[in-house]
Parts: sequence; C-alpha cells; structure tokens
Amino acid sequence: MSGLVRDPMAPFSLTPPVLPLERRTRGYDWLLTATALALALIGALLVWAATRDLQRAQHANPQAFLFRHLFNLAVAAVLMFLASRLDARLLRLFGPLVYVVSLLGLLLVLAVGSTVNGAQAWIRVGGGFELQPSEFTKLGLIIGMAVLFTQRAANRDDERPPTTGDVLLAIVMIAVPLVLVMLQPDLGSAMVLAAAAFGVLVAAGVRARWTIGLLVLAVALAIVAVRSGLLADYQLARFGSFLNPGHDPQGASYNVTQARIAIANGGLHGTGLFNGPQTNGGYVPEQQTDFVFSVAGEEFGLIGGTVIIGLFALLCWRGLRIARAADPAGRLVAVGIVCWFAFQAFQNIGMNLGLMPVTGLPLPFVSYGGSSMFAQGLAIGLLQAVRRSAG
Repeated sequence: MSGLVRDPMAPFSLTPPVLPLERRTRGYDWLLTATALALALIGALLVWAATRDLQRAQHANPQAFLFRHLFNLAVAAVLMFLASRLDARLLRLFGPLVYVVSLLGLLLVLAVGSTVNGAQAWIRVGGGFELQPSEFTKLGLIIGMAVLFTQRAANRDDERPPTTGDVLLAIVMIAVPLVLVMLQPDLGSAMVLAAAAFGVLVAAGVRARWTIGLLVLAVALAIVAVRSGLLADYQLARFGSFLNPGHDPQGASYNVTQARIAIANGGLHGTGLFNGPQTNGGYVPEQQTDFVFSVAGEEFGLIGGTVIIGLFALLCWRGLRIARAADPAGRLVAVGIVCWFAFQAFQNIGMNLGLMPVTGLPLPFVSYGGSSMFAQGLAIGLLQAVRRSAG
C-alpha cells in the first residue's frame, strides 16, 4: 500500500494528468481543420443559394443540394479523421499502393465510366452516387512521388539532389495519370496534377535545369494538344472565349459573362444571402459547382469574396508550416497538397473573374461535389498525420 501514498515532501504539480482524449488529439493542427470546415460551411450556404430557387421551380426539395453537401462534408470528416490516425512514417509502405489504386480507378472510368459535360470521368456506384477517380489521383500522385524521392535518397544514403534517374522515374510516374486523365478528357484535373507534381519536384530539390525544362515541355505539349485536335471542341471554344471574351457571348462565353455580371452586382457588401438576382434567376450555369464563387461575389460582395480568399491563404499557410517541421516524405506530401489546393482555388476563382480559362474545376471545400470533398478530406487528414508524426 505504500506505493499508493503520496510523499508529502514531493513537489506539487499544477499540470493535470493527460487524459485519453488529450492523447488522441495531441499534435493536431486545429486551425487547419477549422479553416477547412469554415470553407465547407460557407460552401453549404452558397450551394443552397445557387440551387434553392431552381429546385423549387422544378417542384423538388429546395434544400436537396444543401443536405447532400452537408452529407458529403460528414463523410469527408470521417475520412479526414481516419487518415489523420495513420502513421505518416509508414508512407513508404502504403504510398505505392495508393498510387497504383488511383491508376486503376482511372482505367476503370475509361472502361465503364459515364460522360458528364463532355468528359468520361465518373463511375456510377448506384443510389444516385457517382465517383470521380481523378480527384483521388491527385493525392495518389503526390504520395507516390514523395515515396519515390525519399526512398531513393535513403538508398543512396546521402543528401545530394535527386539524380537524373530519379527525375526520369518521377516524369514517368507523372505522365501515366496525366495521359489517362487527358483521354477522358479532363483538362482541369490534368492541370492540377501537373501543378501538384511540379510543387513536389521543387520541394524535392530537383535541379533548376529540370524544372525549367519541364515547364518548357509543358508549354510545348499544350500547343501540340491544341493544334493536333487532342482537346475536344468545347474545350477549344473555352480557350477561344478566354482569349477573346467578347466573342460568342451567348455560347462559349456565356458562363463567364453571367458569372462576372453576378460578381459585379455584389459590389462591396453584396446583395445579401438569397437576394442575388443573377443567382435567383438561374442565369449562371453550373453555379453550385464550377461557378460557386460568383454566388459569394453577388450575395456577399467584395468583402465576402476576400474572406474566402483569405481562408484559402490561411489553409495553405498552415500546410506549409506542417511541411517545415516534417520529415522528408511528410514535407513532400504537405507541399504537394498545398500546391493542389492553391492552384485549384486560383484557377476556379480566376475563371469566375474571367482571368483564367474555364476548365471545369470546383472550388476546394466550397463547391458541391462528393468526390472532390472526399479527396480533400483525406488530404487534410494526411496533413494532420504528417503534423502528428513530426511531434
């Protein structure tokens, strides 16, 4: 019993004992999670505003898209938690499997996928649900490249920049999913894959001649794709409308024109939630997905749009802080995810403002869509796993 008696001369500690819940939550970046959640909840309001009147006009449930968005968010939260519990130090074990599974998803969609808006990019899973494998390929490519560079560096047991062989293997690893995605064709996802891969290459310390050469090669391939007819007619029309915004305002330029009108209506403070004339009238096609930022611009104005951009900046900053403290593999994964989010947000907001061509990319966490929300939830969870492994 003496072991249960406290020594009266022992110093008294004001620090409470660590409880099981505290052990489970220690090491999480709660600001990162709160930022992603804030974007998703703002997205719920914007998706609701974009769809309620159209649903009512079709004698459907005005809250249908709101409930689906919240359901997608709940599933993403579960996926985030599960991913956050992974030991990020075991990336080298499950990383190659994640990459291969993502490629199998792309092959499956080419075999049995359904076509929506000109791209054969979705797999019907029943019950009205569809999955878009290219969304999960973004994470698969990032993890695969991180494992490749760190494993080969460990095998050499030195800190030199990646060798020519390392870079060539990485290029092959990038090229395979890019080709499969372009066969759908899904130009937007291909651009995000390229941006995330480029970020990993830079973070891995690839020599400048390789990164510059790859940029030149990307531009050359883009020119070849346009001139060879690899892109679909509607994709070429979108690029044409970007280069000449006044051309075909009732056709290829219609979406962007209506989105810009909606944003201009908002002014500084916006028209108020559910009070946007462009949004309520259903003048902006695909507003709950590709053009959800135009809802924010119209109903919450410049201030609301700035808040969304600020939240993305905060999200990326927290991701980079995680990258700074992580081990080599975790650093590459974190940088790749940040590049994914940053480029996709920039592209989506840019096309709403007419500053970038329309590519069909959703706004991360904000736009309606199950596959994108699930993949982003996994990405946030993996960032948390990297953060926890770093201590």
